[in-house]
Amino acid sequence: MSGWKKLAAASAGGAGGLDITDVFSTYLYTGNATERDITTGIDLAGEDGLLWVKNRSSTSDHSLFSPLLGARKSLNSNSTQSAYASTSPSPADKDLKSFNSDGFSIFAAGYNANLNVNGFEYVAWSFRKAPKFFDVVTYSGTGNAGLTINHNLGSVPGCIIIKSYDHAKDWAVYHRGVDATNPEDYALVLQKTDAREDNVAWFNDTAPTATQFTVGNKLDINTSGKNYIAYIFAHNDGDGEFGPDGSDIIKCGSYVGNGSTDGPEIDLGFEPQWLMYKNTNGTDNWEIVDTMRGMPADGNTMRILKANSSAAESSDNAVGPNATGFKVTNPGGSNNDNGSTYIYMAIRRGPLAAPTAGTEVFDVKTRTANEPHFKSDFDRVDFALYKSNISGTGDLYAAPRLISNKILITNSTSAEINGGTGFVMDFSGGWYGNSSASSTSYSWMWKRAPSYFDVVCWNTENTANRRLKHNLGVAPEMVWIKNRATEQWYVYQSDLGSNIQLRLDTNDDVVTTSALWPSPSATEFGIRENAIWNTGTSLVGFFFATLAGISKVGSYTGNGSSQTIDCGFTSGSRFILIKRTDANGNWVFFDSLRGIIAGNSPSLFLNDTEGQRTSEDIIDPASSGFIVNQETQQNLNVNGSNYIFYAIA
Repeated sequence: MSGWKKLAAASAGGAGGLDITDVFSTYLYTGNATERDITTGIDLAGEDGLLWVKNRSSTSDHSLFSPLLGARKSLNSNSTQSAYASTSPSPADKDLKSFNSDGFSIFAAGYNANLNVNGFEYVAWSFRKAPKFFDVVTYSGTGNAGLTINHNLGSVPGCIIIKSYDHAKDWAVYHRGVDATNPEDYALVLQKTDAREDNVAWFNDTAPTATQFTVGNKLDINTSGKNYIAYIFAHNDGDGEFGPDGSDIIKCGSYVGNGSTDGPEIDLGFEPQWLMYKNTNGTDNWEIVDTMRGMPADGNTMRILKANSSAAESSDNAVGPNATGFKVTNPGGSNNDNGSTYIYMAIRRGPLAAPTAGTEVFDVKTRTANEPHFKSDFDRVDFALYKSNISGTGDLYAAPRLISNKILITNSTSAEINGGTGFVMDFSGGWYGNSSASSTSYSWMWKRAPSYFDVVCWNTENTANRRLKHNLGVAPEMVWIKNRATEQWYVYQSDLGSNIQLRLDTNDDVVTTSALWPSPSATEFGIRENAIWNTGTSLVGFFFATLAGISKVGSYTGNGSSQTIDCGFTSGSRFILIKRTDANGNWVFFDSLRGIIAGNSPSLFLNDTEGQRTSEDIIDPASSGFIVNQETQQNLNVNGSNYIFYAIA
């Protein structure tokens, strides 16, 4: 059964529903002027949809492809031109080659620098047809007002974008947020910066329905004998049918700017990974931002492309994503003029379903010669630990995607530092740039996923028992929190209780503080902020949980000899972190790449700059988890002592 039919047949509760990762992807790649396949994980060949590609490095057109028109025809969102059709023999080798079941294929060079010029950076956004997410249809114009076009979205559209593919006319945009009462009376033009236009000739002043939309007699969208393509985006409002719980994944809405750095905060009910927004009252660009290219939580220096412009990618302050939506941070300009109304389209961060294997969400690799220098076995790295030389003295760096190319040091209380051109997450399938291969340079990489791992950024308040929203989906069992400006790393671990804190940056034992971590839940984490931080400081938290067969957060009591720690795994652990809590002890970690073996397993430390130790038989492998031995140098199994651990299968 196709994914389209599977979702249509799914129950109202969403059981068996498609995940976000089945219907949408932001994929980054570097042109190399050679014919190749791009694997996005999105089936456009079998299910149809939209592929939108933009050269980030240089001035070039946006290229929009759809299987409905064929791989050899593209439209440009920044231009009125009709669909470009490549012809044989030239330029037959300079366009999209094909849509595939897991992505697309490109020829050796991109037409007009659009797809595959050597050394240029590209982004490809894939939208797959699916009920209550996206549909694409074609129709022929009649020239008569009131022409109705059928669609299969299965819900009232939130946004419709229309273009003639055989006629050089404007792009027409309907958006539900353009007016509070009658959005169908207005239109925007995608390739222009213009404000909304009140004209019945666009959409016939007729609201779209769950099965049809209507166009007027304006030549741009209804010329007799001309052909059109319409991209139709849903607006979920508690009626989404995605993932195991029937969740919303796309919102089309509006907000009013206030002209302040403390801009409006928009509650989507989810954390966005992709946003497009436009001022409807004034002259402004259609800006597109996403978390893959860089959309940090504080909204600073995010990477922006403009749907109406061929310009290369730029940087600006704009919006900051959070667990339930986004906050506008720019005090003016293209997304926060005081009193202006802005429309937006937001797509949720995925996945919605918990992973089924540890290899989907954790990886450890050495540094390779080509970017990204640390390559992951999954599509997106959300958090990475990095040590430049495991055998030498040096800091251990922490790089979360949500703070862009800023990095923290786990063995230090120092403020975050600029990662420069090296510590960047601006890649698909890995991270880190501007370097060379090194067999002694290691990175440990996590992907955010329900019931497994999450990252949250926030600013502190003078609040006794603040509730922080998160998207872990279960109560966190271990949390690392760092003030991005200064101060120590604080650690919560559920087995230690709400009154106990640890420090990640030292080998200290536990500290008792009354009700520091009140009542964590599946959606919120309680923290007595005014006991630790001053108001207005920026923090980042890393949330870990036990997921059966994938990860385990737990504790054990030493027995002084040797014991197996059962994590519920079947093929052993690939990553192990252990900390003694009743006395001083390092945060010691191991991984399968360096070796978790029956013998001397190399160890490193989160809290120390020391190079790895290789002559200690501290742990041994076990199919259910791992074995701790009595090893006096690390003291990870002292009789009667208490320990916490975190392991990944």
